[in-house]
Parts: sequence; C-alpha cells; structure tokens
Amino acid sequence: MDRRFFLHGSAAFLGSSALGISGCARKPATVASNQVAPALPFYDAMAPLPPIRAHVDRIFKVTVCLRPFRPAGPRLEVERVGERLVVHNYGHGGSGWSLSWGTADVAVRKALEAANGNKEVAVVGCGAIGLTSAIMAQRAGLRVTIYAKERPPFVRSARATGSWTPDSRIALTSAAAPEFATQWEAMARTSFSMYQSYLGMPGTPIEWTDRYSLSDEVREAGAATVPQGDSHGFAHYSRRIADLTPAPQEIPASMHPFPTKYVWRNTSLTFNVADYSRQLMNDFMIAGGTIETREFRTPQAVTSLPQSVIINCTGYGARQLWSDESVVPVRGQIAWLIPQEGVNYGLNYKGVYVLGRRDGIVVQPNLNGEDSGWNDSNEQPDRAEAEGGVEVLRELYGRMEKMPRRAT
Repeated sequence: MDRRFFLHGSAAFLGSSALGISGCARKPATVASNQVAPALPFYDAMAPLPPIRAHVDRIFKVTVCLRPFRPAGPRLEVERVGERLVVHNYGHGGSGWSLSWGTADVAVRKALEAANGNKEVAVVGCGAIGLTSAIMAQRAGLRVTIYAKERPPFVRSARATGSWTPDSRIALTSAAAPEFATQWEAMARTSFSMYQSYLGMPGTPIEWTDRYSLSDEVREAGAATVPQGDSHGFAHYSRRIADLTPAPQEIPASMHPFPTKYVWRNTSLTFNVADYSRQLMNDFMIAGGTIETREFRTPQAVTSLPQSVIINCTGYGARQLWSDESVVPVRGQIAWLIPQEGVNYGLNYKGVYVLGRRDGIVVQPNLNGEDSGWNDSNEQPDRAEAEGGVEVLRELYGRMEKMPRRAT
C-alpha cells in the first residue's frame, strides 16, 4: 500500500516521483486490455485520502428509507377534492433531495394559479419535498402552514444517501410521457441552481466532493455513471445536464492508491442532510411559517384543512393516503459509520456505495444495481446487510495493504 496517499501531507505527495519534472504523471503500466489511462496534469493529482476506519463496531445506526417510485415520474398535477384544490408533488424515486427545488417550483406555480389571489396555502408533509415546496411558496408571497405527522430527523427523506442523483429511479422509459425528459431537465437545472446558494454556509449543508469508482473490469470512458443491474428500464437523462458537473476522469495507476485496475473520479454535490434539513426548517420558520403536527388517513381528512389550496408532499405515504397503487417502494438501507475528520469523499466498489458526510459515513450496498430494493416495503434494519457492506470496504483496504510500495 502506498501510504503517501493516506498519511503524508500534500506537499510530500507533490514532491514524489509520481510526478515528472514537467508536472505530468508518468505513464502507467499497460493493463491486460492494452489500454492505458491517459496521463493527467499535475493539478489533477489526488490529495491524500484519510482511510475510513472500516470496523463493524463503528456502525452507530442503521436506517432504511423507502423511495417512492412512480413509473411515469413524480405526480405533479392539480386535483379537486370537494371544495379544495390539491396540488400533488410526490413520487420522486431516488431523486427526492436532488429534484426537490425543481418540482417545488412546478407545484408552487400550479398552487398560485389555483389560489386565484388567496394568500393562504397548506403543505402536507415535512420531508425534502414538503420543506422546499413550503419555502418556494413563501418566496412567492404566500403564507404557509405545514401539516405533518413527523418532522426531521424522523421523516423518511432524512435517511437518504445525500448525493446529487436527479435521475435516480425517476421514471421508466416505457411509462414516462414524451415531454417528461424536457420537464425533468428544467427541474434539475432549477434545483442545481438553488443548491449553489447553499454552498459555503455555516455547517456546510451542501458541498462539492470527489467520488471514486473502482473496478477490476474493463471500463469505457464515462462508465462510472453507467447504471448496472437494471431489468426494469429506468429512464436516464443525465446527459441532458452534462454541462453542470465535471466529466468522470480515469486516474492513472501512478496517481492513486487503489488496488483495482481501473479508477474513475468524478466530482458532485453532497447533501449533509442533518444540517441541511435544519437549515430549511430555520429558513421556513424565520419567514413566518408555522408547523402543526397532524396525521391524515383519508383524502377527506386532508380537505378538512382551512386552506383552500393544499400542496400534497406525502412521499411514499401517498400510496396509502391517496390510494395510488402506481407508487412502488424501493428499499434502501444505510449503515452509518462514525464521521472522521477529512473523510469527505465517496467510493463505489463491488456494488457498495460509500459517502463521507459531516453527519456520518454512509455505507449502502446495492449488490443488484438499480434493481436493489425493488418493491420491498420492509423498513426493518438488517444488521447483517449493514455489516456486510462495511466488510466489503474492509476487504478493499486489505487489498491495498498487500500492494507493494511504490518507489520514491
């Protein structure tokens, strides 16, 4: 294992023989496929990565989130129920946090039209979609009351991985309307723009971090973003917004410490959900919002609210509340490792996704790729699965420890 990448400072790394006198990485050894990763300029050199302490006794909690997937994509439509107008905003699959501001923008525009000058609006739900919808409504000049059974950190969206994934299980290619891709792009760009306003804030609710996709199999350019294990035909639109984030880079063997033949790096947004949720709650309350604890079991209970316009952001709960059988649960489990100073990067290795956040290091096995968790409504944590993900990470470090030291 080349410990320069993990234990030494960046100056020691930049002064090592991994870089030639011209400032470019030396040519790596040719792999079996006769393909060689292109040399990268010195300013693309990896900084030292603190290793993650991959011990199962460092798991401090295990959480399960049911992603509310709809084959046609999120439900964003107006429905009259009795004397109330309900604007639906649910069914985001694995893209809830990522698309939240964009779908909130659509829902609030519909609410403004339905309100016809009325300034009072209700929002049902206090997760990612409910909070952003409420804040967008406030910014549009509306007075908002949130009604919800639970608040962060007890809502399902508080258990999300926390990564920018705006087209993760967002729809099925076979079921999405022809115009949905264009609508999705507009919503993704709206969300991305809004997230930039949270960069650099106290508590670091949003930040850019690097992620490394590791594989022993031949990868094509950009393969770090190609979905695996998809038997349902999920829609993927990321190429429509490829200009927003850097393209994946293949890292030459001389410039990384990993034991796999292929290493790809990309840079993306990380949501530190604990602080970000708190920031949204504070923003909503400071702007004069109120929250009432209430549980709804029927649409009639929702329409008993005093507001004439209601934005419905009930996520997976909409399946039962609105009898929407199109909502499919997609189970996702996370093992939370104790946070570590400097561990603010991600890894994707053997179907296990790891992301170092300020509020914990999340470890999520997806051994069946995008098929993982399909139509599984079990919200009970599986400790064996959680420990298995950490053991995969430990196996990676074991391989690294057996690697010969590079010459210095």
